Amino acid sequence: MNTAVKFGAIAAGLLLSACQMVGPNYSTPRDGAVNRPDLQGQLADGDSNVVSAPVPQDWWKLYHDPRLDELVRQAMASNTDLRVAAANIARSRAQVEQAEAQGGFGFNVKAEAQRLQESGEAFLMTEKLPVDNLGSASFNLSYQFDLWGTLKRGIEAAKANADATQAAADTARITVVADVVRAYTQVCAANEEYEIARQSLELQQEGVRLTQRLRDAGRGDETQVTRSQTQFKSLRAELPRYQAARQTGLYKLSMLLAKPVAQLPAGVADCAELPHIAQLMPVGDGAALLKRRPDIRQAERKLAAATANIGVATGQLYPDISIGATVGTVGILDDLGRPATNRWGFGPLINWNIPTNGSRARIREAEASTQAALANFDGVVLNAIRETQTGLAQYAALLQRRDALADAEQSAQQAAGQTHQFFQAGRESFLADLQATRAYTDVRGQLAAANTQVAMEQVNLFLALGGGWESGRQVAGKP
Repeated sequence: MNTAVKFGAIAAGLLLSACQMVGPNYSTPRDGAVNRPDLQGQLADGDSNVVSAPVPQDWWKLYHDPRLDELVRQAMASNTDLRVAAANIARSRAQVEQAEAQGGFGFNVKAEAQRLQESGEAFLMTEKLPVDNLGSASFNLSYQFDLWGTLKRGIEAAKANADATQAAADTARITVVADVVRAYTQVCAANEEYEIARQSLELQQEGVRLTQRLRDAGRGDETQVTRSQTQFKSLRAELPRYQAARQTGLYKLSMLLAKPVAQLPAGVADCAELPHIAQLMPVGDGAALLKRRPDIRQAERKLAAATANIGVATGQLYPDISIGATVGTVGILDDLGRPATNRWGFGPLINWNIPTNGSRARIREAEASTQAALANFDGVVLNAIRETQTGLAQYAALLQRRDALADAEQSAQQAAGQTHQFFQAGRESFLADLQATRAYTDVRGQLAAANTQVAMEQVNLFLALGGGWESGRQVAGKP
């Protein structure tokens, strides 16, 4: 058996001796929070305000508002956060390609030429060697074996990190959608509440004029006039708040869509009716929630990556084994390529950095990182359930308050109508009629504010439910 065959046999023996990869194999923790039975059931038992139907992918289309749909579409196309997310996904995919390219075949070509005087004593010669033009050229081919699975663990970690990056992009997407709906709702609510406040201000101005006439006729005093003027000024001071809220919403939309306010879709700035869902909110169940929320998927993928990194760190305890061949020529420049200058070689190469305390400390570090990732995974799961349950409770309370104010508004409207009839019949004063109408507009303003809170909480609840990222994968180049 010649030397080359012996080397090949040694390499084959080492290859066959590797029976499994180093480090633990990953699986979803059986005792993790994600597998707790009490988190898998209905999210809102007995809540008549929601239904356990699947959360739609494009939940904002439940509003049936074409302007809102267009705002979301434009945000998905140009939002800067989503552009960053898309770049992060591209980077993570490149990292996977790098990990997959490790090991296996490697190629190297080298050539050099130089004017050189070699040391005579380096060749056990006492005389001085002549100066000459020397050159070399070589081609090296090698194949690195992944006997311990270190490189495969690295690929596992890279792929898990890429999945986590995709999940982070999905989280960014649903956050952008929620921000768009919130900003649009803010604009509509500000316009609606401004109009109600303006009507209330006009009625209060009529009251000021009436109290002034009564004072001038000797049927009132200056105190009534001052009190009426104070109420008028107080109401007038509220108008800039609604205008500022409207502009703030428009500026948010401008940022989310990455375009000037003047280029927002037509009619957005003048929206005066809150977007509303004409059905019970679909919320699904706990099991679907835990599978749907991308932040949970992100935390789970980070745990998988941390587990794979234990194998990467463990693999550093073992030698790297490769087999290679080299062909080249070395000698005087004019003689390169002649038989006397040619060289070749073939054989295995073992490179082993003897493990030190630092190597084993890196394994312990990776194991501690895995424990931290597991704790974070459990925390994200529990937080998802808490956010959803809290949102459902707040949504139910706001609906109750909204309904109570709606009843109050009907009563105030009825009282204002009756008082106006009495005034027309001469049984009530104009001031009483004015006050009843103003009371009605005040309740209308409270009801409008309550409707705004309900609409905002609906968006928060959809955000907690984690819906809306699935359709984003249909858009090329977008997260």
